[in-house]
Amino acid sequence: MTVPAFEEYVPASDCTCAGCAAQRRTAAGALPMRYGGHPAAHGARRALVLVTAAGVVLSTGVAEAAHAPGGRAAEATGAARTDEATMSVDPETPADEDDPLTPVDRDPDSPQGGPGPLRGTGASGPPSSTGTTLRKTSRAAIINRAKKWVSAQVPYSMNKYWSDGYRQDCSGYVSMAWNLPGNEWTGSLANYGKKIAREKLQSGDILLFHNPADPTKGSHVTIFGGWTDSTHTHYTAYEQTKPHTRKQTTPMAYWTNSAKYVAYRYKSLSSDSGVSTKAFPGPGKFGTGISNTYVTQLGKLLVDRGGERFYKVGPGPGWGDADRRATRAFQQAQGWKGKEADGIPGPDTWHRLANGTGRDIPAAGSGSGRGDSNPASKFPGRGHFRPGQSNGHVDRLGKQLVKKGYGKHYRSGPGPRWTEADRRNVEAFQRAQGWRGGAADGYPGPETWRRLFA
Repeated sequence: MTVPAFEEYVPASDCTCAGCAAQRRTAAGALPMRYGGHPAAHGARRALVLVTAAGVVLSTGVAEAAHAPGGRAAEATGAARTDEATMSVDPETPADEDDPLTPVDRDPDSPQGGPGPLRGTGASGPPSSTGTTLRKTSRAAIINRAKKWVSAQVPYSMNKYWSDGYRQDCSGYVSMAWNLPGNEWTGSLANYGKKIAREKLQSGDILLFHNPADPTKGSHVTIFGGWTDSTHTHYTAYEQTKPHTRKQTTPMAYWTNSAKYVAYRYKSLSSDSGVSTKAFPGPGKFGTGISNTYVTQLGKLLVDRGGERFYKVGPGPGWGDADRRATRAFQQAQGWKGKEADGIPGPDTWHRLANGTGRDIPAAGSGSGRGDSNPASKFPGRGHFRPGQSNGHVDRLGKQLVKKGYGKHYRSGPGPRWTEADRRNVEAFQRAQGWRGGAADGYPGPETWRRLFA
């Protein structure tokens, strides 16, 4: 399992003895310059870390060689290399969800950027945390936005910005998911939410810990994705952490500083004004001739889950064919058939829409006029994806990989000819599903294709 780590400058493979640990803590005492630290202290701190790291390497090899009998010197040197290799992280390997509850033995440092505008969007100046007109959003929209970074495996950084303009740290991630007008930090996110009790948590809410005494130590924020057990001791957390965005079962509220995390709900949550999406209103609220606010809310939820193409106008309070077809498309995306996919929402349909769970409505395939099916999701066969092959299936595969955030190996964009870049991008997607060995060989099969186009 990848333990969340937020070290700004301490190599993960440094010596863990008390003396070296004390030196690193001393070096960490001064704040970075972006938080008001002195440039001289910043330079001294970096120099101390380099000296400490060099000393560790030299002392380990020399001391072991001097005192170890016979072959112990080589064995000790090999052990040091093994430990260092163990600490390395494959950026394409997702967090291990089979063993998600390994405790953290210390408070992780969490350096982060400060409030500021979106990057690359033409925004000027940092947004105001007060007096800003907030954008309306829904729980499903928050979770869907959060999922985009999980799928793209956005690398953690407190000074880099993703293509959507949001900073690639934990607070920038929440700013993105909440669709805020700019990048906030853990010290200002609370201004956009209202405090709630933990037992009231629902998908799209956040758990926030801000350490005002030292914002770079331990401050962190996660997005609540739903309870994973009936005891409410664990939940699905969407979070931005090293090495990249992840979705993982997490103890309530976090491994460290758990008691200090505060639950917040976005102030302009659409489901909190007008219609409650907590309970299914009943099948009688939907159908021919029906007009009410529940129909409007259903339409908005369907749009958030990929059903926008069904609505030429709206969504609105009057039940129409667009509502039926969009509902049916969502039901079919869950794998339901017959009466379970009749286009009229039931309790399961409503619950999945309201809580942002289940599968989204797939994109319309080419030639799919009404959008009730997605021909692109049908696997065309393995023979199309081999060296020397050139066809439209390869081109469509490449474009979908880019859309899902797995196109980093393309230098000139996807095309109809199968290349090593296609294979490596497919492999990255397969590894993100948790597959290894032959299941992640970079050649698409039926399940790879289904998940990629889902």
